[in-house]
Amino acid sequence: MAVAEQTAEVDLRKVDRRRKLADNVAGWGFAGPAILLILGLSFIPMAWAFLLSLSNSDLISGGHYIGGANYRALVHDPLLWKAFRNTVIFTVLYLPAGLIGGLAVATLLNRKIKLIGFYRTCFLVPFIASAAAEGLLMGFIFDPDFGLVTSLLHRVGIAKQGFLQDPSQALLVLAVVYFWTQFGFNVVIYMAALQDVSPEVIEAAEIDGASRWNVFRHVTLPAIRPVTYFLMVWGVIETFQFFDLVYTTTKGGPLNSTYTLVFYIWQLAFNFFQAGYGAAVAYVLFFSSLLFILVGLLYGRRKGMAV
Repeated sequence: MAVAEQTAEVDLRKVDRRRKLADNVAGWGFAGPAILLILGLSFIPMAWAFLLSLSNSDLISGGHYIGGANYRALVHDPLLWKAFRNTVIFTVLYLPAGLIGGLAVATLLNRKIKLIGFYRTCFLVPFIASAAAEGLLMGFIFDPDFGLVTSLLHRVGIAKQGFLQDPSQALLVLAVVYFWTQFGFNVVIYMAALQDVSPEVIEAAEIDGASRWNVFRHVTLPAIRPVTYFLMVWGVIETFQFFDLVYTTTKGGPLNSTYTLVFYIWQLAFNFFQAGYGAAVAYVLFFSSLLFILVGLLYGRRKGMAV
C-alpha cells in the first residue's frame, strides 16, 4: 500500500512538473517576441549610444575613444544649461495647468448629459493627432502678421504680438499649445479614475450633510490621489522629452529661447555632427529622468500614493 502511494505521489510530481514546463513554454512563447523587440529597439541601442558617448564620432566616421571627455565638457556648456533651464520652465508652465485642467474637464464630463461621447472625443482628438501637423497648424494660427490669434486680438483693440517670434513669449506659447495637445490624456485617465470612486462613499458623505465641494475635496481627491501622482510623474517625463512642436515651429529660436534638451541632442547629432557629445547629453538626460522616477516612486510609496 505504501509503495502504491509513493508511486502515485511520484506520478503526480511528474505531471505537475510537465504542467509547469508547459506553462513556462507557453508564457515564453507569448512574451518572447515582445522581449526580443524590446532588446532590439531599446537595450541594444542604449548600449551602442553609451559606447558612442565615449568617442568623438560624427556618425559618418567611427571616431576615436576619448573616455569621459564628453561628460566633462557638459559642465562648461552654456547652451546645455540654457536648454535645461528652458525645459524646466516649460515643465513648470505645463504640468500644474495640465493636471488641474484635466481634472476639471474630467469632472464636468463625468456626468450623464446629452452628446457626452462627442464632448469626450473633442478633448481626445488633439492628443491622438500628429504632433508635427499640430505644430505646423499652430505656426499659422500664431503668425504675428496673418494668424488667427493676431486677427482676434486686433478686433478687441490689442496690439500685435510676436508670439513664436518673440523670445519673451515663444516658450509660453509653446506651453499653451502643448497643453491643448496633451491634456486630453489627463482627461481620459482622470475620467477612468473618477468612475472608480465608490458611489456609496459619496452618497454617505452627502447624507451626512457634506457639500459638493467638501465631498470633492475630502472624498474624491484622496481616492484619485494615486492617479494624480502617476500623471505628475508621466507629465515630467513627457515634458523632458519635448521635441516635436519645437522642431515644427521655432527650431529652438528665437535667440535659443525655446531650446530644449531633446532638441539640443538632435542638433548635436544631426546638425553639428557631434554624435558622441550628443550621446553623452542624452545619457545625462536619461539618468536625470531615471533619478526623478526613482525618487518619485519612493516618495509615492512612503505617502501611500503609488498606483
